[in-house]
Amino acid sequence: MTENRQFYYKRCIPLVLIFVLVSLSVPSLSASYTRSERRSFQRSIVDSRSQLNRGFNKVKRKKTKYIIVHTSELGLKTTLKVVLKGKRVRQGRSTKGGHTHYVIARNGRTYRVLDKKYKADHAGRSMWNGEEYISNSSIGIELAGYHYASITESQYRSVGILIDILQDVYRLDDRAVLTHSQVAYGKPNRWFKNNHRGRKRCAKNFIHAKARVKKAWAYDPDVRSGRLWADPQLSEVFYGRRKPEIKTVERNIIAGNISAWSIAGEDYDSRSTVYKLPGGQVYTGDQIAEAIGWNRMPVKTVVLLNQENGISLIKRKGPVKTISERLTAWSLAGTSYNKKTTFYFMPSGRIKSGPNISDWDDLAAQTRLIVGYRGPYKIYKNRSAFDIAGQKYKDGKTLYYMPSRKLLAGDEIKDFKQLPKGTMVFLPVT
Repeated sequence: MTENRQFYYKRCIPLVLIFVLVSLSVPSLSASYTRSERRSFQRSIVDSRSQLNRGFNKVKRKKTKYIIVHTSELGLKTTLKVVLKGKRVRQGRSTKGGHTHYVIARNGRTYRVLDKKYKADHAGRSMWNGEEYISNSSIGIELAGYHYASITESQYRSVGILIDILQDVYRLDDRAVLTHSQVAYGKPNRWFKNNHRGRKRCAKNFIHAKARVKKAWAYDPDVRSGRLWADPQLSEVFYGRRKPEIKTVERNIIAGNISAWSIAGEDYDSRSTVYKLPGGQVYTGDQIAEAIGWNRMPVKTVVLLNQENGISLIKRKGPVKTISERLTAWSLAGTSYNKKTTFYFMPSGRIKSGPNISDWDDLAAQTRLIVGYRGPYKIYKNRSAFDIAGQKYKDGKTLYYMPSRKLLAGDEIKDFKQLPKGTMVFLPVT
């Protein structure tokens, strides 16, 4: 008996200890991330629940079958404001917030908006596999950004870990992870004569594999059953045989095969959707039918979403634009937001070109920007504005950035001999 006990302590206990240590360092078979990564991520979540609109009615969800990924179509600050406090909807009505459970910034920082046990109003009119109103049975995750821009690697890592954690909590497989554009559906309209996919475009640029979600759906069950009509573009993105690496999706510009519906979905004729025509004219979605006609929308028209409070600033003429709560770099520069010919003038006085900005969420309000420029070229004692810009030194498109942080066009300057030393000149790209 004593010999057996000694054998047990010498052989069995060390094996048990090894098993325990190994199990603590290696994730479960279903996990994509280590326990250490998951714990570190959970500790880093910013808890914003105390800022939730007090009028929001918290209702516990009876079941959890899906995880729905969204792109917010806004910058970070406005995204948090909308999901926490509410937003304006049609006919002047407002909601009371609670529009998601989590928000993930472009730098990967994650915010908790609502306890995951409660129902969030994030999916709206939706259907998956015959089940409607998916908000009742799902968790919502908002990625700050746009469906026609790239999702950052930091966002993919954070959303991947979050999905991994939620899958374990609710025992969900990879096919439970869907995007809003996959589950949303619309009623008949000028493009579709039946109920159809395509009501929302958000997160159509979400690549499941980059979030370590390996087994995505190969087809739309509601389209296959005939309950809904397919949206051709979404079908190609999610279920096409060739699933291309989506870079910047198809941009927010109307082209031969890209319509207002393709970009804005059901918000194509909304007052908060703004259309910037190639000639410079600006219209809201509710003005297009009368002013132009949907069948005559010119190609290269830029479509901007969620611009209800910013249209007057978009209409403002001149090359210098200003970022505000509603007007982001995307709103003002479109797909040129990160190009080397786009310059940002920070309130602090620093100047950066598009490629030198890493965190677009932290661009301060009142940051000014110019698109389609080269420079800067400094004015010195023996280097005048004329030496730099030639005959166009007085042109309205030639810009001067003063040491005082004033940004003036050439036609606004009265005495070029009085330009202070260190003034920088920006020339339009020809």
